[in-house]
Amino acid sequence: MRNLNSLLMCAALFIPFVTVQAQESPWTEARADQWYQKQPWLVGANFVPANAVNELEMWQADTFDPVEIDRELGWAEGLGMNTMRVFLHNLLWEQDAAGFKHRMDQFLVIAQKHHIRPIFVLFDSCWDPDPKLGPQHPPIPGVHNSGWVQAPGKSVLADPRQYQRLKAYVQGVVGAFADDPRVLAWDVWNEPDNMNRGAYGKEELVNKEELVLRLLPQVFAWARAENPVQPLTSGVFWGDWSTPKTLSPMARIQVSESDFISFHAYSWPEDFENRIKQLEQYHRPIICTEYMARGVGSLFDTILPLAKRYHVGAINWGLVAGKTQTYLPWDSWERPYVVEQPPVWFHDVFHPDGTPYRPGEVEIFRSLTGHE
Repeated sequence: MRNLNSLLMCAALFIPFVTVQAQESPWTEARADQWYQKQPWLVGANFVPANAVNELEMWQADTFDPVEIDRELGWAEGLGMNTMRVFLHNLLWEQDAAGFKHRMDQFLVIAQKHHIRPIFVLFDSCWDPDPKLGPQHPPIPGVHNSGWVQAPGKSVLADPRQYQRLKAYVQGVVGAFADDPRVLAWDVWNEPDNMNRGAYGKEELVNKEELVLRLLPQVFAWARAENPVQPLTSGVFWGDWSTPKTLSPMARIQVSESDFISFHAYSWPEDFENRIKQLEQYHRPIICTEYMARGVGSLFDTILPLAKRYHVGAINWGLVAGKTQTYLPWDSWERPYVVEQPPVWFHDVFHPDGTPYRPGEVEIFRSLTGHE
């Protein structure tokens, strides 16, 4: 792995393809703190409706379902949730930019009805590296998140000549909603250095991490060029965050470019608290944008009270069990749960009919959010 400076120098080689006139720096600490002080304690979930296997099926015109979205966000509102983290995709913009913006607006109308302001995710390095538009394949029986797709796909990521398309998507979407108070924030890239070794490792680009290291700072710049009133972030999810020197090259970019710090933590409450303490040194608001995996010790019962104590936003993975099958654990990629179901759900809060998986969890949410 090359050091960060040399990688950023390599990134400059791509500038002729993607030159932007951008706000050059993240928000000041004072501006970020002022923004965060205006927010309630942020609580929510990563959202895809139960009838969508991935973000493409959620948003494409033939399968976009406002009725289902309204129903499920109503259940979230009933818990006291006030935000959702929602994944977008560059292919949706290329397929039908006007229609995609219209459907995003429809989503925001529904979310506002339920007093929910989403964080939109622009890119994602997780799961299938070969996304395709059109009808999506059904979920693989017994397998966790078996239909989720990366954005951009590996063919685009590997070809800098196509980065102008990515720039058009980022600036088109962010620009369309840059002044929209219904949008809470922009998460520019989910887990950018995730190599998916347990599921798609053999299909990944060998130099994927290097390519994303070159591209990620430009994505931040493209978004900032639209001067959004909402902050930008990209969440760290692995490694040693105890000092700036111990950050990985990717995490260093994520932390230095983010207006607020976001992170993922699927582990015991002791680790969650330690992660918060490590990130407090950067003197910015903190939001955990992924947590809660019952089988590995990350529970609403213990994590939510900690998050509230530290005034850290808490966005768990999954709301309603559905086609993503994220109630199944990660190890289902090696051992699908076809005959026997796992002893406990991994992610998700509700059954498809709105019945809570654990009524006690509903009471925890309502008590902590004051929605009793």
